[in-house]
Amino acid sequence: MPKVRLRAVTPTRRAWNKGRIIGQIRPLLPKQAWAIRARLELAGNLRDLAQFNVAIDSKLRGCDLVKLAVTDLVSDDRVRERVSVIQSKTKRPVQFELSENTRNAIAAWIKSPEMIGCRFMFPSRFHDRPHISTRQYGRLVRDWVSAIGLEPSGYGTHSLRRTKAAEIYRKTGNLRAVQLLLGHTKVDSTVRYLGVELEDALSIAEQIDI
Repeated sequence: MPKVRLRAVTPTRRAWNKGRIIGQIRPLLPKQAWAIRARLELAGNLRDLAQFNVAIDSKLRGCDLVKLAVTDLVSDDRVRERVSVIQSKTKRPVQFELSENTRNAIAAWIKSPEMIGCRFMFPSRFHDRPHISTRQYGRLVRDWVSAIGLEPSGYGTHSLRRTKAAEIYRKTGNLRAVQLLLGHTKVDSTVRYLGVELEDALSIAEQIDI
């Protein structure tokens, strides 16, 4: 029976992943976070500095970060040291701490003329929106990582959510603590989110002597 040759089909649509780095979104390293922070401070960009610092400390998903109200972070003209918010995904509360640097950035931002009469911490510059969108937040993250020479396709809003959590896990190996800080309902979710491997677990176990 003669073989039938099929004509080669050339795809007309560009592959979605062409030119992109595929894999889990990376957290920032501490030195990378400080590099972004230093650039924003030198530029005098109060809004972006406050948003970057809050994103790192809060470990919130982008959808929750952009909806933060001034009253969530500030009480009686004083920036809170600890904050509790309800997550939109799980409808459960999650708590986080605000470092001194972050509190100072928030205090400077809320005193700026741009924040007069604003209900939300990160108001949109479009008049029909009360706060920035997650898409706008994603563009800001790409700008921040690009500014320090990182490939933006390897990073995203979850990079900021994972940054402090990954560092806490690296230093303590305490998955339960990280689970609580991220607001995960199951520790399995935390394991997958951090990309914990067996080798990581064994390395931590080797440091424990009882």
